[in-house]
Amino acid sequence: MPTPFVRGFDAESAPALRPVKVLVADDERDIVLTLESILRDEGYETQGVYSGAEVLKKAQTLRPHAVILDIQMPGISGFAVARELREMYTLDKQPLLVAITGKWIKSSDRLLGALVGFDHYLLKPCDPQTVLKLLAPLRIPIKN
Repeated sequence: MPTPFVRGFDAESAPALRPVKVLVADDERDIVLTLESILRDEGYETQGVYSGAEVLKKAQTLRPHAVILDIQMPGISGFAVARELREMYTLDKQPLLVAITGKWIKSSDRLLGALVGFDHYLLKPCDPQTVLKLLAPLRIPIKN
């Protein structure tokens, strides 16, 4: 995978950016594969999972910078997973948590999302450019 660079510079003069690890979680395989493809094309390191339990297990080893998480998944809901992730990373740098949902669309659902620790709450189908804008601040230059 090519090293990502800051836009507006040529490849030789641009500072290299740290690799950003993104965990993508949804029980719909097509959504996971599509988001992973888009993110990888933009230089992100991705890992896809399909259940809440897999998110919690993978987050312990991957230590993602961001988690894009469906709310309604089999087993553990995205709301419960977000709360667990916030507890898991209490002393560490917290990952950016982005909720994606097609069913939990009321303002009370958004409030619950904020209470359990989501930083952003997107409705499906989510615009890939919106996702990329949310992740962009995580791409910081590597210090020499």
